[in-house]
Amino acid sequence: MTGKQILDAFSETLMQDEQILNSRERDMLVSILQHSRIISSNQPEVQSAVNVAISRSVGETVAQRAFALLGGSIVEQILAGSGLAEDGARSHDPQAWGNNSIPKTMKDQPIGPQPPSGPQPPSVKRPPMKDDPVGPQPPSGPQPPSVKRPPMKDQPAPGPQPPSGPQPPSIGLEPAAVMRMAGELESLSKVGVLEAPTFVRAHCVVLDEFLTPQEVEELIAFASQHEADFHASQVISPSGDPGRVDYSHRRSRVLMDLGKHESVILARILNVLPRVLDQLGMEPFAVTHAEAQITASNDGDFFGVHCDNTQEMISSRQLTFVYFFHNEPRRFAGGELRLHDSRDNSPTGSYQVILPQQNQIVFFPCSVLHEITPVECSSRAFADSRFTLNGWLHN
Repeated sequence: MTGKQILDAFSETLMQDEQILNSRERDMLVSILQHSRIISSNQPEVQSAVNVAISRSVGETVAQRAFALLGGSIVEQILAGSGLAEDGARSHDPQAWGNNSIPKTMKDQPIGPQPPSGPQPPSVKRPPMKDDPVGPQPPSGPQPPSVKRPPMKDQPAPGPQPPSGPQPPSIGLEPAAVMRMAGELESLSKVGVLEAPTFVRAHCVVLDEFLTPQEVEELIAFASQHEADFHASQVISPSGDPGRVDYSHRRSRVLMDLGKHESVILARILNVLPRVLDQLGMEPFAVTHAEAQITASNDGDFFGVHCDNTQEMISSRQLTFVYFFHNEPRRFAGGELRLHDSRDNSPTGSYQVILPQQNQIVFFPCSVLHEITPVECSSRAFADSRFTLNGWLHN
């Protein structure tokens, strides 16, 4: 019996479980399918589009609910079968690793022994959860970039994870959403194809120790010495007019002339670009030009939810980068970078959190909705600001 045959047989059992798909949802789906077939009886392509949209919705919903029910038990069976269950306590004991102990927050170090000093290939690790305390800083000295995947705010319990890379858009099986679909079916004879809502998942890539310690020190000094050249941040209006200050949506100060630091960081970015695009599941593109600026965020500064390529004049932006740096010790709090999953350019309520870390850079597609939470800086001194060297690569 093939894997598909086994899953098909198993699906009959799943469909009988009210926790997977309740009777009301099944009745609604039957009604929608019957209604669509009546309307599109002479239009096979329309019927096919409806079936695909509903199949996508059912598949995602069933997978999520089955995951919640079965994920934990599957992990337990894997551990029991591999003999790892008996060693579980040791794997969470920092003392068991000797000199390569894991920080208590487990925020900035991968699990297991750390790589030796000196140039090493990038390593994969996970950044902090939303409410994690700030943990120890990365070791000093030049280190190779390492890739990590930030957790979702509402990440489910450990278990089999969905495949990485772009995921298909979904409609969901909430009663209101299904009823809206029924209304849309009335106009299928005119539209011809049922379009699923545009869903954008908040993928990103985070690299640590991006610049050398000397380059970081020079960048910090450069920003502090040019305080008088920073000016109020501006936003692009919905009509596409640039140069508008809107303190209700964005408050910070920016410096556009970066001197030699622009070429230094852009050269480093282009060097890692193929690997970053691969991690994001993005197609390679020819970089026609780049924008870069230094942003200083002090007490009360923030940037509301937005994406970086909605207006026509900036539609060629493909990739956003945000490089964090600040004076040591850090004298500000907040200023989180939040990356939102979105549907039809509206947040879904699920997001990833990136805490500002010294000498760290974040990459994400310009289509991802994101925001900067308010910064708290009691001294209000410019030198104590949250600094970023941020910008965009254009196609």
